[in-house]
Amino acid sequence: MSDEVVTEFTKGLKKPNKGFEDQWLTKFAKCLDEIVGKKILEKVMQGSEELSTSLNQQEIILWTKGAMDRLDALVDEKKRIKIMVGCACHFPEQRLLPLRAKYSETGDIDIVQKMLQEMFISDLKKALKLDDELIKNIIVWGWGVAGVKKGNTIIATKLPFELKEYLGSTDPQEKRYHYCHCPRIRGAIKSSRQKISKTYCYCGAGFYKDIWEKILQQPLEVGVLETVLEVHDFCRFAIHLSSK
Repeated sequence: MSDEVVTEFTKGLKKPNKGFEDQWLTKFAKCLDEIVGKKILEKVMQGSEELSTSLNQQEIILWTKGAMDRLDALVDEKKRIKIMVGCACHFPEQRLLPLRAKYSETGDIDIVQKMLQEMFISDLKKALKLDDELIKNIIVWGWGVAGVKKGNTIIATKLPFELKEYLGSTDPQEKRYHYCHCPRIRGAIKSSRQKISKTYCYCGAGFYKDIWEKILQQPLEVGVLETVLEVHDFCRFAIHLSSK
């Protein structure tokens, strides 16, 4: 199993990382520029120049809170969502090609959702080397990349970043810390001093949006249902399987 596949199921960093910061800030700035223009870009990105060099976690948390507050104040919700989903990590497109082909052939979302679930289970076994009982529970809980189909919506609940630590913890704050994949948010949860807007979590939602847009070859809408930023124990997203 390649490192690329492993990281798609354990995406995240335990602390700030220059590569991550540079890459994410570049995507964020690009989306701001394309969607709302340079004037708002400059206001939202104010102070970001020093982040990738200092890598001080508290400074990164404070900047992220400020950036999301400025984004919320200056940009309407629809555009905010579009900006943040554009910052998402992406599932390897090559692995989605058989699902796209099957959907083109059959037009059956249930078939491709089952294929994605089978791919996810295989990776849990081969990449994460989880035992059958734990995998069974993960599927029952509705965790993972394939999600659960309800009507014309996929409800996707992210797999915890540090799965064993998450399951073994009884402290709510500690559980949320082990759950989140983003080093900025993990730091904010751990410090408990800064409340970051859930607008940020549309970045995580974009991962699932991108998967289904590539399979169905059409634009889709996504919503954040629950997030660790709002003191839930997990992050849950709704992907609406029809273009708007």
